[in-house]
Amino acid sequence: MTRRKLAAGNWKMNGTSANLAELDALAKAHPTPGCDILICPPATLIARAAQAVPDQIAIGGQDCHQNETGAHTGDISAQMLLDAGASHVILGHSERREDHEESDADVRSKVVAALAAGLKVVVCVGESLTEREANNTLDIIGGQMAGSIPDVVTGENLVVAYEPIWAIGTGKVPTLDQIGDVHDFIRARLERRFGVGVGRSTRILYGGSVKPSNATEIFAVSNVDGALVGGASLKASDFSPIIAALESA
Repeated sequence: MTRRKLAAGNWKMNGTSANLAELDALAKAHPTPGCDILICPPATLIARAAQAVPDQIAIGGQDCHQNETGAHTGDISAQMLLDAGASHVILGHSERREDHEESDADVRSKVVAALAAGLKVVVCVGESLTEREANNTLDIIGGQMAGSIPDVVTGENLVVAYEPIWAIGTGKVPTLDQIGDVHDFIRARLERRFGVGVGRSTRILYGGSVKPSNATEIFAVSNVDGALVGGASLKASDFSPIIAALESA
């Protein structure tokens, strides 16, 4: 089964109006991209980004609340993201799990809310360095998938992103064999739980210190369907070579 590759950029808590020029530069560099491109800017830029970019770049949120409305100061619902022009949302990122103590159950409820609103979800899973060194990686990933992903997903609305916590923003990258082992494991778990159709059509991204210098070799690994990129997605000059490597994979 052919899966269209996906290059996703997570701007995290970075970016103001001036940074929207990077989206224009990215669109000009890839007028007819050979892969899907997704940018998830801070919430303050979603509406303007969605209006500014052409159709070849999708815009997403970085989180959403599990409730549609309510007294939740500072939170954003999935319906609000959709209304602002987002088509995707990142959920369960390790920084949300750690900084905001989000559990797998919390992530699952947000996924359900996002899907109900019509958004596509990028569900993040990943192990800490302690868990990796204790050889518990696959147990951790399996548990996060079981707890964070609800039964209602399809290959069209679910993306799974493997981000080893110890590799995010550190410059450290797992070996290609380590990446392949986890991605193969995720694929097998998806097929076993949801069936071959959903399991084989769901895209699995790698995230964690992806940059132009290592993108080509990472994208050659089994079951790597693209990347969730942090810092290197903030500038078109850094993200464009990663997209180009994915287009050639």
